[in-house]
Amino acid sequence: MFRLEERPDGPRSWLVAVVGAVAMVFTFGTPLSYGILQRAVSETFGIGSLPASAIFSVMLFTFFIGSGVVGLLTTRVSARLVLLACAAVTALMAPGLSVVESYVGVLVVFALLGLALGTAFIMLASVVPRWFDRRRGAATGLIFVGNGVGLTILPPAWQYGIDTVGLADAFAAILLVTAAAFAVAALFCRRPLWVSTDGTSLRAVGRWTRGLIGTRRFQLLFVGMSLAFAWYQLLAAYAVDLFAARGLATTTASLTFGLIGGVSIVSRIGGGYVADRIGTRRAFLGSLAVSGVGIATLLVPWPVLLALAVVLIGLGLGGTATIYIPLLMEIYDPRRDTAIVGIFNVAGGIGALAMPPAGAASVALTGSYTAAVALTLAVVLVSMAAIVDATRPSRA
Repeated sequence: MFRLEERPDGPRSWLVAVVGAVAMVFTFGTPLSYGILQRAVSETFGIGSLPASAIFSVMLFTFFIGSGVVGLLTTRVSARLVLLACAAVTALMAPGLSVVESYVGVLVVFALLGLALGTAFIMLASVVPRWFDRRRGAATGLIFVGNGVGLTILPPAWQYGIDTVGLADAFAAILLVTAAAFAVAALFCRRPLWVSTDGTSLRAVGRWTRGLIGTRRFQLLFVGMSLAFAWYQLLAAYAVDLFAARGLATTTASLTFGLIGGVSIVSRIGGGYVADRIGTRRAFLGSLAVSGVGIATLLVPWPVLLALAVVLIGLGLGGTATIYIPLLMEIYDPRRDTAIVGIFNVAGGIGALAMPPAGAASVALTGSYTAAVALTLAVVLVSMAAIVDATRPSRA
């Protein structure tokens, strides 16, 4: 294998970022295709819609919270070893839906898959930025472009595969490609040689975590970061129906919601560059504010404003997704990279599990979408308030 000089922001660093971006395509895209997969699992295995939804709740739990715990436990484990383990588990699950027949078997397959995908995300998101100094924001933006591409292309890829060859064969094919991407990432995405792991033993991380939890800054950040992404999960619970109620056909409404992920790719690219120039705190809060303006626009039932809302929400989503890790690395000791990302992945998971039912309930109880949109906007505003307080200079 050819070798490039290892130095911060050097050619080898950008190679790591590109490989990491490709692997990132396969992290969030599959868990957030659960609507498509849930319907296929229900039809293929004869499982009711409610039990089938429980399978994917477990997958989201292992993706966010299970992998967050793994991140805490693997702070000194080789990144290559962890990524290879993710590739191996994903490959082993590939034929799973051709083998299992029971409800429990299907649940175990998706639970293990969620854990592997979430752990790969944490490892890539925490290790790749360590290769950069001056261009850390731009590099993080690049790997999160892969994340945005996955949100855009994997749902239709799953739908096409299921319609063409059936669930079991589509599952095997997409998971084998995913495993290959993780295996390639394992070859390149290790921690750089200049990164120290001193003070990152499991015992040291345990002491650090216990001390962290008791601080007001951490408590504010945990709530703020949880809500900074929970608003999207809340929006996803009712957005397609809202767009349809505004006069769009159901298929067009689904594509319109998907455009939010497509638009976010632009700000995933640009958000890192902006953060490198104006600072991560300003860039992150600015992205949240853009999301808030987009959500507020949905309160006005004018069809002409719907496109503006989609663009603003997508730009805000991409910016926050890109910048939150550099922001956390500035606040906390970057030597504990996987522990930091792991803890705040748990925060995101709590929001992911709690918000969809809240969105559906707000529509059902009020009979309109106004309350749901207002609740989504309130989540953004509370997130901003918590993060502003936690990151104010006096708390440094």
